[in-house]
Amino acid sequence: MRPATATAVAVTTLIGVGAAAIAAGRYASDLALKTPPGRPLPGDPPLTVHATTPDRVTLTRSLASLRPGTYGLEGPDVHAVVGPALDDVPHAADTVVRRLERVSHGSLEPGTRVRLTPQVHSGDPDSALGLKYSDVDIPGELGGLPAWFVPGARDTWVITVHGLGATREHPMNIMEFLHVHRFPVLDIGYRGDVGAPRSPDGLGHLGDSEWRDLDAAIRYAVRYGAQHVVLYGWSTGASMALHAAANSALRDRISGLVLDSPVLDWEATLRNLAAARGTPGPLLTLAVRAAQGRTGLHGDRLLEAADPDTMRVPTLIFHGPDDNLAPWYPSRELAARRPQLISLQTVPHAPHAAMWNADPVRYEEALRRFLTPLM
Repeated sequence: MRPATATAVAVTTLIGVGAAAIAAGRYASDLALKTPPGRPLPGDPPLTVHATTPDRVTLTRSLASLRPGTYGLEGPDVHAVVGPALDDVPHAADTVVRRLERVSHGSLEPGTRVRLTPQVHSGDPDSALGLKYSDVDIPGELGGLPAWFVPGARDTWVITVHGLGATREHPMNIMEFLHVHRFPVLDIGYRGDVGAPRSPDGLGHLGDSEWRDLDAAIRYAVRYGAQHVVLYGWSTGASMALHAAANSALRDRISGLVLDSPVLDWEATLRNLAAARGTPGPLLTLAVRAAQGRTGLHGDRLLEAADPDTMRVPTLIFHGPDDNLAPWYPSRELAARRPQLISLQTVPHAPHAAMWNADPVRYEEALRRFLTPLM
């Protein structure tokens, strides 16, 4: 082969390999960045319903079905709520019996395939909790943002913002608690949610741009009577809360942050999401680079927002070592740097965004102690 021809072949081969790598990275980043609201996050395998009674359900035995606490149980056209496993009830060795709290809709039939989900309630605040509420439309930079407003007597509002793979139904886990303590609650949807505008590139940005929709919600709350706001976010919603506390023009109105399973290392979360959706290990670095190139994600912005030396408001973090999507070590380090301002409630045996589910009583008591000085 002549030198010129050999060189041309080599260059063509390299271009082909490079194009394939770019395409693979783009595909892998899609797996992580295109997570529709309400789509289950990757994690536990589905479970099979083996039997039910009015107050019990028998499920496939696994680490997930043995997990302590209270969870939603979702399957095709069915949503139910299960409590703890019942160890003293006779059952086959390959099954586990959990307390069946209620069936919200549909029916649990033997053979139905279901998943445990942190989302306990289905519907809206009235149908799920019996709470009076209003549907409101928040003016955002991309268009109107849907939200539920549950009124309360206090002039400090709590603005709740869900995270990856969830919807406005997830924050209803603590909405009744907040209502009992007389906080007005603004539960918001943001870009990419049902009824909200799409992100211009159609991708999730792990809170890096979505926080501006939370900023719009702060402006809405202040316009309609809030003297102060507490930002309460799960997962990427927690990242949004940190960005807003650092960058909002109304950050002086923010009196506290509650961060549940916060995404503090977006590269690690992106790799974990891509890996959990089946991306081969060699492509994970490409996925991170592709995501950064396509969305403009920059870790330094999140690091600045979560810099413990510049954080100004009391912050409560719920997180634990069993979160396989958002590593908890950054939460531990954050709390250790500013223990007078930032407290960490360590929650064992809880997957991502399920810190309340693992032990609702303990969770709500920690939340009560944190919010009392802010009332």
